[in-house]
Amino acid sequence: MAGHFEATGDGGAAIALDEVEISILRSLAVQLLELIGPGPEPAEGEDPLAALFAEGPSEPPSDPVLARLFPDAYGEGPAAGPGNEDGEALSASSEFRRYTENDLRAGKRENGLAVVRALDSLTPAGDRGAVLTLTSEQSHQWLTALNDLRLAIGTRLGVSDDDDDELYRLPDSDSRKPMVMAYLWLGGLQETLVETLIP
Repeated sequence: MAGHFEATGDGGAAIALDEVEISILRSLAVQLLELIGPGPEPAEGEDPLAALFAEGPSEPPSDPVLARLFPDAYGEGPAAGPGNEDGEALSASSEFRRYTENDLRAGKRENGLAVVRALDSLTPAGDRGAVLTLTSEQSHQWLTALNDLRLAIGTRLGVSDDDDDELYRLPDSDSRKPMVMAYLWLGGLQETLVETLIP
């Protein structure tokens, strides 16, 4: 179980993590939460129900990581196909973003918080670390959060699908090496977690 997720038999998953792994995962999840930002707070005296129907931003985020986590819905899809002007695709993306990005951010925040809460519930026992056991629902939240973390790190590193071999060959002196190691480690965690969810 050390270093990878295993199925628990009830739809959940478990993994043994040492203190360093817990600390790294928690730190990455908190950084992602800070990047995504807090949810919109209703103004004083405003009906909280009205906040649920508040419109979100219509422009894509300027930060490349956030742009990767919240991409345009219609950039290269059907709206941008033959016979449609680029302006139509941009307008459709803008409209779609306005009504969906707040909910997407809330979902990513909830998944990130699920990771932090699960890690905070662990009590490592010296060198042995601790065993993290996730329910089926938590496993899905973790899977999404791990994917978001990999997208964020991969974007910062400028990783493309063709770069994986190059990442393995980085010299220790390369300043990107720690983030590359985290990126590859998260990929391994993600892969084993996916395997636990396959019946």
